[in-house]
Amino acid sequence: MQERNVDDLASVEAQYGVPRAAQACHTAVVDGYVVVGHVPADAIRRMLKDRPDIVGISVPGMPSGSPGMDGPKEPFNIVSFDKAGKITVIEKR
Repeated sequence: MQERNVDDLASVEAQYGVPRAAQACHTAVVDGYVVVGHVPADAIRRMLKDRPDIVGISVPGMPSGSPGMDGPKEPFNIVSFDKAGKITVIEKR
């Protein structure tokens, strides 16, 4: 695994085709898929198992109570995004 800190995450997300509305605080490439934000591990595992025809998944923003975020649990969406930039809510938590 290679970790890289950058000052301009938006340009990295643009490079990987992450739509602006799906952007968040962290971006990773996992087995060819882009994972953005505080995505629960089980959602990542499911994506890797099912291999959907998408660019990646995201938890946009930094919702309180999402994995790795302190504070009271707020509802949040897990979304997928495709090559055309279409965002689809795949799960609400």
